[in-house]
Amino acid sequence: MNALAAEAPVSRPPLPIAGGVFIGVCGPSGAGKDSVIGYARERLDGLAGIAWARRVVTRPADAGAEDHDTMDEAAFAAAEAKGAFALTWRAHGLAYGLPASLDRAVSQGKVAVANISRAAAPALRARYADCRIVVIDARAEVLAGRLAARGRETRDEILKRLARRPAVSGELADATNIDNSGRLDIAGERFVETVLAALQRD
Repeated sequence: MNALAAEAPVSRPPLPIAGGVFIGVCGPSGAGKDSVIGYARERLDGLAGIAWARRVVTRPADAGAEDHDTMDEAAFAAAEAKGAFALTWRAHGLAYGLPASLDRAVSQGKVAVANISRAAAPALRARYADCRIVVIDARAEVLAGRLAARGRETRDEILKRLARRPAVSGELADATNIDNSGRLDIAGERFVETVLAALQRD
């Protein structure tokens, strides 16, 4: 259980939260969102002013999945009721939460970075005065290969997943798009530039 998420914040800054920048990273499964974020985190290690989010998910830890904190449904609901999360959403039968400490980080002028669902983008924009969305994607054949390598879905299930990929909608029309079909360092460096620009308020 994530002690940070279970601990209710002492106070909340007024909405929309201003002072810093929130970077929400979204994209389809297999696009390599966590890999790109991890690359940037290593490159920018030691640089002050960045809050790297660790999500809480109602899913057991899995060596093949993202590095996250785990709660069962009951514990998640209790933490949510106590105000322990800055933002929560549901997807694929799971609950996801971002710790309330991110609100404080942004209100103190920091840049917060989090892996989010595209469905959470409107709520994120409403919550933070300076919210920047990054969409990480890859070519269909690359996504299919990565999803197959996970071994969690059959080929038919993967094809159905890719067929359901939504087109870029209005709330993501101004997003920064990064193609992660090739080498990680190429996409990673583009994301590093995005984080550095947010730090400089560009």
